[in-house]
Amino acid sequence: MASDNAGTTGGQQLSKSLGTVQLWGIAVGLVISGEYFGWSYGWGTAGTLGFLIAAAFVAVMYTTFIFSFTELTTMIPHAGGPFAYARAGLGETGALFAGLATLIEFVFATPAIALAIGAYLNVQFPDISPKAAAVCAYLVFMTLNILGVSIAATFELVVTVIAIGELLVFMGVVAPGFEWSNFTAGGWMGQDSFSFAGIPAIFAAIPFAIWFFLAIEGVAMAAEEARDPKRSIPRAYIAGILTLVVLALGVMIFAGGAGDWTKLSDINDPLPQAMRYIVGDNSGWLHMLVWLGLFGLVASFHGIIMGYSRQIFALARAGFLPPALAAVHPRFKTPHRAILTGGVIGIAAIFSDNLIVIGGQPLTANIVTMSVFGAIVMYVLSMWSLFNLRRTRPDAPRSYRAPLYPLFPLIALVFALICLVAMVLTNFLVAAIFVAIMVVGYLYFRLTGHHRAAAADAA
Repeated sequence: MASDNAGTTGGQQLSKSLGTVQLWGIAVGLVISGEYFGWSYGWGTAGTLGFLIAAAFVAVMYTTFIFSFTELTTMIPHAGGPFAYARAGLGETGALFAGLATLIEFVFATPAIALAIGAYLNVQFPDISPKAAAVCAYLVFMTLNILGVSIAATFELVVTVIAIGELLVFMGVVAPGFEWSNFTAGGWMGQDSFSFAGIPAIFAAIPFAIWFFLAIEGVAMAAEEARDPKRSIPRAYIAGILTLVVLALGVMIFAGGAGDWTKLSDINDPLPQAMRYIVGDNSGWLHMLVWLGLFGLVASFHGIIMGYSRQIFALARAGFLPPALAAVHPRFKTPHRAILTGGVIGIAAIFSDNLIVIGGQPLTANIVTMSVFGAIVMYVLSMWSLFNLRRTRPDAPRSYRAPLYPLFPLIALVFALICLVAMVLTNFLVAAIFVAIMVVGYLYFRLTGHHRAAAADAA
């Protein structure tokens, strides 16, 4: 069985400089764009009330998952995150699939957020191309990530705090005009009462509910850069998931109660449009929301670049991807090649938007779904790894243990499997593409055993 720290050679060490508050900022910042856009597509699929059920189901899954996943993060504080946990608990092949799933989650989430940044800027400056703005965002934040993890994490904390404040401002401004009748009108797939025929729509809305919380597990990939991971990561994770559950439910309910929610169900800027119902087109509150709303998108975009780069770095360092991608910048001690590689893929996806249609949906919706597929597969493999490690390494040091074990990880595992089945049934073509990517990764894995042997010799 591979060592927990396999591949951490002296020339490929990351800088240890992150504390609890910075890690909390990363945890919330990775996800907070999900409160600004993406989730409202679930209304178009299942209605407000149907989507509320999907969101509650997913919130339970994420809460139990994070309380369980934290045990793995503190037991094996490794930049590979889920890849490293699966390597310890499931072996090399399990590690490959966990690593690829995590990589798909993070790499595909980034262009979706970049396009939303472009959409928000286009509201203020109609002459700016959303795609051009998205590419500029990549260039700026890849550079910031290369300059150093401490700078990047401090920036992440600042923009996350601003983004949280903006969501609270949104709820406060919308509250005087909130009507529960607006939220519930046609809330069951356009109907005013529940029907069992709406259950498939609730399942179909699950990817958009997951978008509320997607990527919080990315803190695990900063574990090698934490000063005291065994203490700081549990605190950051638990505070982070509680923060996000409150914000997600609050934003969704207040936006839906502001006016006609059906007009918000297929756009990338639902919060400014919801606020328009209350304050009109020319209010300073509206312009402030558009500007400060960018902070939420930037926080997630910047944080996910940090996450995908560490996953590429860890896979390459262990010989699962080309070893050249494991290079660390000699001055800044950041995985610069991994940062740039994910950026190239993301920019290519941006320019493919509206050119590629899968299952009747444009690329933006499909890359969100693809990202969610990666996340769910990774959640399943992580919980499986936790159960295996409890069985095979019961005496291994654990500074944090999953509460109510085995109940919490079992709930997370079962709920994740339900989500996976529902997504395959409702997004078959995207699922097929996901499987094809995993197969290509497996073929590369089978042909490059010499890279892993070299990495093991260097460890």
